[in-house]
Amino acid sequence: MLHTKRAGNYLELAIPDAWDGIKTAQIFKEKWGVPKKIAHNFRMEGKVLLKGTKVDWETPLPKGTKIHILLFGDELPEIQPFFMELGILYEDSHLLIINKPPYINTHPNSPGDNETLVNGVSAYLQASGDGGSIQQIHRLDRDTSGAILFAKHPLAGAILDRMLEERAIKRTYIAGVQGTGLKRMGTIKEPIGRDRHHATRRRVSKTGQVAVTHYKVLKADHEKGLTLVSCWLETGRTHQIRVHFSHMGHPLAGDLLYGGKPIFKRQALHSAKVEFNHPITLEKIVVYAPFPDELAMFKGIDLEKI
Repeated sequence: MLHTKRAGNYLELAIPDAWDGIKTAQIFKEKWGVPKKIAHNFRMEGKVLLKGTKVDWETPLPKGTKIHILLFGDELPEIQPFFMELGILYEDSHLLIINKPPYINTHPNSPGDNETLVNGVSAYLQASGDGGSIQQIHRLDRDTSGAILFAKHPLAGAILDRMLEERAIKRTYIAGVQGTGLKRMGTIKEPIGRDRHHATRRRVSKTGQVAVTHYKVLKADHEKGLTLVSCWLETGRTHQIRVHFSHMGHPLAGDLLYGGKPIFKRQALHSAKVEFNHPITLEKIVVYAPFPDELAMFKGIDLEKI
């Protein structure tokens, strides 16, 4: 874990003992995995300072050396702010994890659609004085609840995007599916593509994108014909969990789009846990998202044991 603190619009980073003699170029490339284009921008624009002057990126930095990296700004909001209550699960100078409620879009889908979670986060950052830069790292469907990750500045966003692509961000979901015939553990590996007969639906298709879902049964209610599962993804296709379980003959309860019965007002799907190494400090982050509404089949689940 790195020792950092914010100093105005700069991040102050003290070189730890284990990094004695490291070069600034190595921090960006090897430790943080910053994309080349963005690292080049920081280098050419002199956004990293040593004792107040532009650092030489190839000069070894002794342990204890403090460098300052220009990460923060006073930009106007890039997204129209919309004030709403936010369930904040984790926050620091670099990222924000929100417990998304159901019945709200993650981001605008059409002009004038400003009552979304992204707009709410933009308003929150503006009100708290953290500027207007915000980047969602992944998304959740409108009626899906749970943890969703945002970056507060472009460097963190670029690193988290790369981590998501490399599957270094693990997201665990809780889903309630119909039927009780599932194996105790399993993997669904079926490609997913668009349904040409329905604008918003996806379907298992031989010509679709690779999609892999792992699951574990938490409990089965044979009387009601329902099963509660935890699942985690190797890929992040649109509607992936919903499509995969529907294809298996076990649609999510409440998911009318994919054949579920109207047992609940929404599909029984919740992003319950997110875990990753912090993009800047490298510390292990594990965040659990409490259920934001009362779906009966989620009752009695201890999130810290999934």
